[in-house]
Amino acid sequence: MSILIDEKTPILVQGITGDKGSFHAKEAIEYGTNIVAGVTPGKGGKTIHGVPIFNTVREAVKETGATTSITFVAPPFAADAIMEAADAGIRLICSITDGIPAQDMMRVKRYFLRYPRERRPVMVGPNCAGIISPGKAMLGIMPGHIYKQGNVGLISRSGTLGYEAASQLKELGLGISTSVGIGGDPINGSSFLDHLVLFDKDPETEAVLIIGEIGGPQEAEASAWIKENFSKPVVGFVAGLTAPKGRRMGHAGAIISATGDSAAEKTEIMKSYGLTVAPSPAEFGTTVASVLKRA
Repeated sequence: MSILIDEKTPILVQGITGDKGSFHAKEAIEYGTNIVAGVTPGKGGKTIHGVPIFNTVREAVKETGATTSITFVAPPFAADAIMEAADAGIRLICSITDGIPAQDMMRVKRYFLRYPRERRPVMVGPNCAGIISPGKAMLGIMPGHIYKQGNVGLISRSGTLGYEAASQLKELGLGISTSVGIGGDPINGSSFLDHLVLFDKDPETEAVLIIGEIGGPQEAEASAWIKENFSKPVVGFVAGLTAPKGRRMGHAGAIISATGDSAAEKTEIMKSYGLTVAPSPAEFGTTVASVLKRA
C-alpha cells in the first residue's frame, strides 16, 4: 500500500500551462499518475498533454472529481491558489513553490482552520520535492526512476537528501512505500508527525526514515511521539552539523535560533527517544537495511 496518493488518485495541476507545470505534468502522466485536469485562469476549454484545462479549481473538481492538487504557481500568487483549492473541496494540496512569504503561509494556515478537522485539507510543502508512491503515482519534481517500490516510508525536509536516500535504498534492493517531501520553510503545511501517523496505519510500511534539518521543533516533537506511539522502527538523520549559529542555510527554515535547533542537539534528542540515527548521508541505505534485519 502507500499513503496520500496511489494510481487511482484523481489529481489536478494548478498552473499546468506554465513552463514548470507543463514539464512536470507530462513527467507525471508518463509515470502513470492519474492527472485528470489542469487549471489556468483564462485558458479553460483547451487541453495540454491530453488533459482538459479549466479556469477555476471548482470547475475542475465538479467536472472531473479531482481530490488532490499540485500547485506550480509563482510565489506572489501561490497562497491564493492553495486557498482556492481548499475552497473547492480538494483534500490533499501539494505546493512545490519556493519563496512563498511566511506571512502568506500564515494566512493559509489560518484559512484551513475554518474547516472542521475531518474536512480540513492536508497540505504538503511548500518549497518541497513533492510526493511519490513508487510504481503508482508521482506528484512533484523528483526523478521517478530512482525510486523502487517497497516497504520503507520516507519523510524529508530536504529534497536532494530524499533523492539520495531513495537511490541508496534501490541499490540495496530496498524500496519505498511513499516518499513525502515536507519542505524546508519555517511555516509548512504538514509536519513529520502528520505523516508518521499515516505510515503507522499502513500495513505494508515496515520502517520509516525521517530526514530533518537545523531549525524548528519538528524533529523533537516527532521523536517524542514515536517513542510513545509508533509501532515500527524509525531511522533518523539531521542535516547541518557544521552550520554556524544564527546564519540561514539554504532552506528558509534552516537556521539555528534557539536551544534544540542545532543538528547535534536534534540528533541527541532522536537517540534519547530510541531512534536509530544514520551517521552520515552516505549511510542512509545501510542504516535502514540494518534496522530492517533486526526488526
